[in-house]
Amino acid sequence: MPAQGLTIQRLALHNFRNHASTVLEMDSRPVCLFGANGAGKTNLLEAVSMLGPGKGLRAASLPSLVRVDGGETVQGGWAISARMDDDGLDRQISVGLEVSAEGRTRRIAKLDDAPVSQTNLAELIRVVWLTPAMDRVFAGPAGDRRKFYDRQVLAHIPSHGSVSAAYEKAMRERNALFEQGRPDPSWLDALEARLAEAGAAIAVNRAQALQRIQNAIDARPEGEFPKADLSIAGEFEAMALQGDSQEGIELRIRDSLKDGRGRDSAAGRTLSGVHRSDLQVSHRPKQLPAAQCSTGEQKALLMGMILANAKALLEGDFAPNPLLLLDEAAAHLDSARRAALYDELAALGGQAWLTGTDAALFDAFGDRAQRFCVENGLVTKVENSG
Repeated sequence: MPAQGLTIQRLALHNFRNHASTVLEMDSRPVCLFGANGAGKTNLLEAVSMLGPGKGLRAASLPSLVRVDGGETVQGGWAISARMDDDGLDRQISVGLEVSAEGRTRRIAKLDDAPVSQTNLAELIRVVWLTPAMDRVFAGPAGDRRKFYDRQVLAHIPSHGSVSAAYEKAMRERNALFEQGRPDPSWLDALEARLAEAGAAIAVNRAQALQRIQNAIDARPEGEFPKADLSIAGEFEAMALQGDSQEGIELRIRDSLKDGRGRDSAAGRTLSGVHRSDLQVSHRPKQLPAAQCSTGEQKALLMGMILANAKALLEGDFAPNPLLLLDEAAAHLDSARRAALYDELAALGGQAWLTGTDAALFDAFGDRAQRFCVENGLVTKVENSG
């Protein structure tokens, strides 16, 4: 049996989405949630994703997560708590939205009853997910692929979130100077220094994660989920992949920004940088860009990438076992691929969470998984019928 590492043993939700007060008790096996559309299955996956950094798998605003009852948002915030087994060590994690008497809101997080930052939580909890919204990521705009890929990078390098936020903030401020007209060169120098520092870190992070994920893809056996070849279309990521130092990449970004001031000023925005890079994926057996593959082939490629990333996290010395969230993934697979997915998840280690409308979708798991029926925000554990 694979080592289980970090697993959720108890999950409790209070006034989160359509869950007024929900508690799940479970073991380390994959967790299968079934029920009708709108029952609250994805809300449970979203709650698990909120234990890690960021805004979770829907990227929703924190106040919008508060339960609505009878058309009215309930008073107070929401709360999620999880008791976790970290290779035999009990950990208690809680996150929530706190609402002050004046109506101000803030996110709070605790680890073993002590306040903790999101960055520190990210060191403990790595979450990887796949949702139906990602199904066409290969054929969609570059921004969607960057967002998808940066989430994979974040699972490997928790600091990626903070440097990405710093980059976006510096870029907004630089763009604002251009919109005001005739910006002070010394202000631009300062902002471009911050932008280059964060941009270089982003490029290096993306390159490191790409190598790890590609290695995990290459090591996968041939099977139902075809192997992908990954690359990044971006000058600065290319420098990182070629072995250039982060300091050298930072200097190149600063020079590029300074040289492009006239063009960027005319456009009112920053036209080059890591915010314009693009993840490129090809179907290795067919030697075909993913965007040109059929819908089913794209979904199979995407599933293979997510499984490879989970494996890369499992085998690295930089992370505990990830939590793998697969929303409605089983429904989009034929029976052969569904059985192959369950075999792989059962052998993978870590803890996987899956949703589906029908309990029969999970029959191929047998007794290797645990099942919960979700109905109108209520959850019932169901014994395996064999």
